[in-house]
Amino acid sequence: MTMLLDSGWVLAAWLLLDAACLAWLIRDLRTRNSHLMSLMQWVWILTVLYSGPVGLAIYAYSGRKEIAQDSLWRRGFRSVAHCYSGCGAGEVAGILIAVGLLSLGNWGLALLSFTMAYVAGFAMTMGPLLQEGVPLRTALWDAFTSESASITMMELTAISVDLWLAGDATPGEPRFWLSLILSLSAGLVVAYPVNVLLLRFGIKEGMHDPREVHHHG
Repeated sequence: MTMLLDSGWVLAAWLLLDAACLAWLIRDLRTRNSHLMSLMQWVWILTVLYSGPVGLAIYAYSGRKEIAQDSLWRRGFRSVAHCYSGCGAGEVAGILIAVGLLSLGNWGLALLSFTMAYVAGFAMTMGPLLQEGVPLRTALWDAFTSESASITMMELTAISVDLWLAGDATPGEPRFWLSLILSLSAGLVVAYPVNVLLLRFGIKEGMHDPREVHHHG
């Protein structure tokens, strides 16, 4: 495991695989699923960017109009992908700032990346609500009640795994990036059952069935 994390060839192979997955996704979004709202298109792009074939498999299973039927399990994947896209962006930014710019220790890195993930995750939920005219206080409460458990589980897992695997690696080392990739995907996996439960008990509404969305542009 240690040798793989330190291998530039492994990182290069991952980047090529990730690029191929992104290319397939973008082509599918443009040619067969362009009806999806722009927000969800970006959710899938970011999910695949972070997790490559894992993200693409989630999209194929739950995010395309070609799915045979919808289910709680598919809704859970759409919900966790929505959370993951925002939190992942915040976490990556936080880690890069903490390690690359501020040279913070583990606790500083964890606090900054957790905070930025929370802000980005809340923004992904609040933005559409505010655009629909929902008052700020209501949007904040909705984001808090629907996203807090998912974000917390996702980020506690992802940050812990990253600190465990990366050690004192810097952005110039393959270990830094491969540890980040693995940690993000670990957070996605752990947060999935949380999202299923939130949907099951009506705490989250979840994202629309892609077969029933009629949106262009």
